[in-house]
Amino acid sequence: MIIGITGGIASGKSTLSNLLKAHGFPVYDSDLEARRLQNEHPEIISQTKALFGDDIYVDGQLNRPAVATLVFQNPELLKKLTDIVHPVVKAEFLQWTRQFKPNKLIFIESAILFEANFDKLVDKVILLTVSEEIRIQRVMERDGSTREQVLARIKNQIPDTEKIPKSDLVILTDQGLPDDVLHLIVSWQDRIIP
Repeated sequence: MIIGITGGIASGKSTLSNLLKAHGFPVYDSDLEARRLQNEHPEIISQTKALFGDDIYVDGQLNRPAVATLVFQNPELLKKLTDIVHPVVKAEFLQWTRQFKPNKLIFIESAILFEANFDKLVDKVILLTVSEEIRIQRVMERDGSTREQVLARIKNQIPDTEKIPKSDLVILTDQGLPDDVLHLIVSWQDRIIP
């Protein structure tokens, strides 16, 4: 069974994923894989250069801050970049899942699970949600971003209010992950895997 972990920026996705990994659950980090592929996959590199220009790569590495500035100011560019990268990420994810038995609980972490239609690849969705002000403060502290930069990033994601009805488990993380979150997921696993 494949479980999607999603949520807006600074909602605790990586914290939950790391907890699951520490307890032996396999977790595919789609954002990390997308970054890797943007620097290694020849077709993605070629199409990204065609979209942004050759100088978007510096010493063979994608200039992520420059891309972020461009795509968060222009949703059309963000969609085009997503259309370049995510089909390859999906294919690699599906290949990765083949190593596990069908009754094994595996996870995919993706900030844009719904935006990239990854929700079509999973059996269940866990949504991590956090109030906007706490989200903004977390990102500003973590990344050194300005409030305006954080708001621009938030604006490009589907609001949690639209994700909640599409999710099977919603966890509020204003105070961090609940202490019993692992127990909750394991007991949830017992109910959904015969």
